[in-house]
Amino acid sequence: MPDLLQLQVHDLEVEILTGIYSEETHLPQPLRISVTADLDMPERFAPDTPLSASKSYIDLKHAATTGLPRDVHFTLIEGVAEHIAETLFTGDTRVQRVEIRIVKLAIAEHNESIGITLVRHRR
Repeated sequence: MPDLLQLQVHDLEVEILTGIYSEETHLPQPLRISVTADLDMPERFAPDTPLSASKSYIDLKHAATTGLPRDVHFTLIEGVAEHIAETLFTGDTRVQRVEIRIVKLAIAEHNESIGITLVRHRR
């Protein structure tokens, strides 16, 4: 198996227009988003390896926050996850796999996590 580097950004809270029920469709909903991206990597990371050999964590954060359109209503949170995945694949050819976990905070009654995990591989 080839080596890989996993970059991770967890528990970002973002307000997104999403939902299918009438009480969900007119106001943004709070979502907790976590992203893991598997990247091709160099054979070795020396102490002086430049950032260009890896990827900035800010790129993952951007894809799950400011990279999401605020004026688009996503019927399903799966669509939100798909948009994040596409943003990461388009932005860097070294990204080989992404895993996006989204928790819908507004529907939790007893602090449980209710949501989805979407995994996509580069095609």
